[in-house]
Amino acid sequence: MSADSHSAAVAPFWLERPTNPNELVAAVWPESAARADDGVLALGGIPATRLREQFGTPLYVLDEDQVRATARRTSDAFRAAAARHGAQARVYYAGKAFLSTEVVRWVTEEGLAVDVCTGGELAVTLAGGAEPAMIGFHGNNKSLAELERAVEIGIGSIIIDSLIEIERLAAIVERRGATQAVLVRVNSGVHAETHDFLATAHEDQKFGFTMTDAPAAVARIRELPGLELIGLHCHIGSQIFGTAGFEESAGRIVELHAQLREGGELPVLNLGGGFGIAYTAADAPTPIEQLASGIVDAVARQCEVRGIPVPTLAFEPGRAIVGRAGVTLYEVGTIKPVALESGDSRLYVSVDGGMSDNPRPALYGAHYSARIASRTSDAEPALARVVGKHCESGDIVVDAEYLPADIAPGDILAVPATGAYGFPLSSNYNYVPRPPVVALRGGEARVIVRGETIDDLLARDTGYAARARVPAGDAPTEGNDMSVSSERSESK
Repeated sequence: MSADSHSAAVAPFWLERPTNPNELVAAVWPESAARADDGVLALGGIPATRLREQFGTPLYVLDEDQVRATARRTSDAFRAAAARHGAQARVYYAGKAFLSTEVVRWVTEEGLAVDVCTGGELAVTLAGGAEPAMIGFHGNNKSLAELERAVEIGIGSIIIDSLIEIERLAAIVERRGATQAVLVRVNSGVHAETHDFLATAHEDQKFGFTMTDAPAAVARIRELPGLELIGLHCHIGSQIFGTAGFEESAGRIVELHAQLREGGELPVLNLGGGFGIAYTAADAPTPIEQLASGIVDAVARQCEVRGIPVPTLAFEPGRAIVGRAGVTLYEVGTIKPVALESGDSRLYVSVDGGMSDNPRPALYGAHYSARIASRTSDAEPALARVVGKHCESGDIVVDAEYLPADIAPGDILAVPATGAYGFPLSSNYNYVPRPPVVALRGGEARVIVRGETIDDLLARDTGYAARARVPAGDAPTEGNDMSVSSERSESK
């Protein structure tokens, strides 16, 4: 059996062997990604080699123009779709996808609201200049302090997730003499992931109320003078392609909306989102204009059947706003060809990051793409697995990709579509510092989130801090010296 047939035997069914392993699949990369005449990948007009030289690796790179353009396009699509039915629409940026004060500024300047689910996300969003009225607060276990803060600042809406939360929030607004707008999160029984969706009658999850239990929650809210019920919220999944799941859910949620309107106005219907992006060449996400028209038209049809007006619609696209705008740069450390028992072979490419900067492959089996960014190559494509430096066999960055067979230590490897959930889910596993986040715009790069150092990690260790304050004459003897410098630590 040839080497090529060996590779084909262990490659996943969806991964096609490319004729040119240097080629960039357009849908996966930021629009500004291109190879220069020397073969170096440029992002936002800046060569990857220059980014490595200036900021080091691993490095999160975020194309500001891409984020802004996607935010505008998404907002325009839903507003236009709603306007065709005489309604209004609002788009929320998902703070959990990627949050920094700069990103908050970008998306709010482009007209988006922001949804948060913790006090920390709320603090960053406010620090980024978002108006409190343009923030929605999610979460199944908001603390009393978080609810207190939300009411204090006059947050736009709180999405109610349990009966206990109703009573907690009611006590806060009564004590403050305030009024708080709320939505009730409802599970429609429709679950959508990528191309498929499943409609069930039962729910077994931590979020929201079932269709059966929601009316009681609504009734209780309406009994409490400090709570203003403005609508329902429904979220059916994430990384969704197509509109079928949304259309199925719309029929159920609009029916409930119509029933509950008999007890009072419900001006808002938030249909969530979770729209998918392309991580590999096999992914074909639905254009946002098609999604917007399909979902809004489905809601409008359901409202027409029931003789009710289309409410103000809200949407939460999730990773779709920021995911494609991000690329992570790594430096290749070691290369290891591994012969499998079947006779197949796989090339293991180790990089200087891993599951600490992107745990999604380890957590969810998520697939990504990769390309050499520091040069092009005429070598034949080889099936590779990109792995990290952590002490885990599951530390996989890209499970399967065809890379040039001559990939070597020192090459820069770029992994696209990492704008969402890489940085927010990052950790210090194995005491690896988190990388910096660099934003690109106008041919310039700037740090928007500082990377960590070994000193940062040691600063939180109270034992180390206490020993660092010991007078020089009482310092530990050689062999027990705890005062390891960042330079020494990083060189090991």
